[in-house]
Amino acid sequence: MIGPERLKAFTDGVLAIIVTIMVLELHVPHEAGLESLRPLVPVALSYLLSFVYLIIYWNNHHHLLHVTQRVTGGILWANAHLLFWLSLVPFVTAWMGENHFAPVPMAAYGVVLFLSAIAYLMLQRVIIGSEGPESVLAAAVGRDVKGKLSPLVYAAAIAFAFVRPWIAGALYVLVALTWLTPDRRIERALGEREQQ
Repeated sequence: MIGPERLKAFTDGVLAIIVTIMVLELHVPHEAGLESLRPLVPVALSYLLSFVYLIIYWNNHHHLLHVTQRVTGGILWANAHLLFWLSLVPFVTAWMGENHFAPVPMAAYGVVLFLSAIAYLMLQRVIIGSEGPESVLAAAVGRDVKGKLSPLVYAAAIAFAFVRPWIAGALYVLVALTWLTPDRRIERALGEREQQ
């Protein structure tokens, strides 16, 4: 059986590779003038948004495993499921940016975000199932309104991508902004547990 630290290290390595693959999609222009950067704006914006998302997942995953006492086979598979969907982020990021936020790539980006969010919620549930309903994670997560609302916003954004892609983009940014501040629920639950 592996410990949480080893799983954390593995996930960190995979996320580092995902970010590296994503940054390699930023191609340097052959001209030296500022106007040569104009075609790269959509690619750079999609990279920035995806980078923020990946860091949000990395940060929250770190907190999640910080309160995990033991890693079961179910946790390993749930974590692999999350990493699978996150590994598709570079593809949809490049597709969306290269095609200037066209409807189908925008929707595909939303599908990957939606399935990543579902995979994260599943990982949380598997860990809580392993740790028990009295665990720090169970206390910290509570009803998890933000975690359950995010996939609903992604689903709406997927639909909007075919009608008004800019609304889909705004919804993706909105969800990222709501998660940009690190989730302090686990830290608070740990503090309350230590005071008991």
